[in-house]
Amino acid sequence: MTKRTLPAPLLKAFITISVMLSTVMQALDTTIANVALPDIKGTMSATQDQVAWVLTSYIVAAAIATPLTGFLAARFGRKRLFVLSVAGFTITSMLCGAAHSLPELVIFRLLQGIFGASLVPFSQAVLLDTFPPEKHATAMSFWGMGVMIGPILGPTLGGYLTQVQDWRWVFYINLPFGLLALAGILFFVPETEPQRERRFDLFGFTLLALAIGLLQMVLDRGQSEDWLSSTEIISYSVIAAVAFYMFVVHIFTADEPFIEPGMFYNRNFALGLCFIFVIGIVLLATLALLPPFLQSLMGYPVLTTGLLLAPRGVGSFISMVIIGRLNNRIDPRILLAVGLSLVALSLYEMSGFNLYVNHWIVIRSGLTQGLGLGMIIVPLSTISFATLAPKYRHEGTAMFSLMRNIGSSIGISIVMTLLARNTQRNHSLLGEVLTPFNSNLSSISSLMNPETTSGALMLNTELTRQASAMAFISDFQLMTLVTLMVMPLLLLLHDPMAGSDSAKESVADTDLQELSAEAAESA
Repeated sequence: MTKRTLPAPLLKAFITISVMLSTVMQALDTTIANVALPDIKGTMSATQDQVAWVLTSYIVAAAIATPLTGFLAARFGRKRLFVLSVAGFTITSMLCGAAHSLPELVIFRLLQGIFGASLVPFSQAVLLDTFPPEKHATAMSFWGMGVMIGPILGPTLGGYLTQVQDWRWVFYINLPFGLLALAGILFFVPETEPQRERRFDLFGFTLLALAIGLLQMVLDRGQSEDWLSSTEIISYSVIAAVAFYMFVVHIFTADEPFIEPGMFYNRNFALGLCFIFVIGIVLLATLALLPPFLQSLMGYPVLTTGLLLAPRGVGSFISMVIIGRLNNRIDPRILLAVGLSLVALSLYEMSGFNLYVNHWIVIRSGLTQGLGLGMIIVPLSTISFATLAPKYRHEGTAMFSLMRNIGSSIGISIVMTLLARNTQRNHSLLGEVLTPFNSNLSSISSLMNPETTSGALMLNTELTRQASAMAFISDFQLMTLVTLMVMPLLLLLHDPMAGSDSAKESVADTDLQELSAEAAESA
């Protein structure tokens, strides 16, 4: 059996596996390197601020390059760019692992972010084009598994590789994923027709890149520079705001704008961007909070922490498998409401954590949140693109990924800033009652006698732990409120099950045997 005569179901399976490998590879890299930073810092003899650029360079580069996905795919063909992105991401991953100095590693991470920016949007667009509209829920369940489970398993896998092997293996692990994805895309994914006449809107892209890049810099450096007390942060914020305003005006007035504004007139898609922004906040902000809570405050080792977080990924996997089959039978707005309710419930339960919380409660809340997130991502992806014209698909998936990433960056920045400030505030408030006139101090262990140096140090350590635990609780409460506040927007969504002409226009309407032949010729 040749590629030219592959049965349609088999071709769909090969395409799905190929693009999902690229999605998992990129999604893993959003969190897998975080746990390796202390080891990288020691190897490279770098300061904390310097080693932070290992993460910042990747995030900023990916954020700026993501909006380019739509134009480049339309101008040069999606398959060509997909292959280049997977190959470039794999090669730069190897270079990151082999870096001998911090400047080298930062440069390679910058390139890795540029090549990796289009992997998730392309995988989503390919699956939407490969499957007919009535199967989009199934396609998005596969896509969602990679997008959601990758970041969740990243810290666990990164911690294991760092502990058992070396920090360099958090980058080398991409090699098998990259090679398999590259082979599958080359042989099975069909090429799209390039639009050679399309011109590049350099002015629009420059404005958007400036706004996104400086926003990421503000979010990354804000806490260390004390936010608006810093001239640097104020300057970045003002320039980013002006650049974004000019970009919005430009795309609605230019003849050939960098991003087609027409897609934002689609109500479901516009609201979908709002929802995925909030999901980005919850997804990675929770992951940014739970590991330090479990490791620093409760004393769990890194591998145990990873195991306690794993049920979150298990819940997402189970939920997506089930929802992929139910999405066409149940109004996706109902599924979204149930999913958001489960996420809010899990965050509310996390807001009740203390320093002696049972590990089964951590597992249960994580499983609940995973079930909720899995119940959100599939119907959200389906309802957002159900009525969006196929001509906007590449730009639409790029914007979808961009909003998720920006939501994650903003969410992490906010919760970590509040965590640091609330810890200081709580420490001060709790410290006010630790006076010789407080009769309750008589029940404290003699080891914490504030009149001795060692006792005062132990008392301060415990005070800091309690103040930090209270700050974590405040962050979980905030995310609970954010999740609940977005739920009324469900009332504004249209029912995609009613159908529309634009939703039925899909590349998948062509015979997949022809797509197989095109894939063979282009390979």
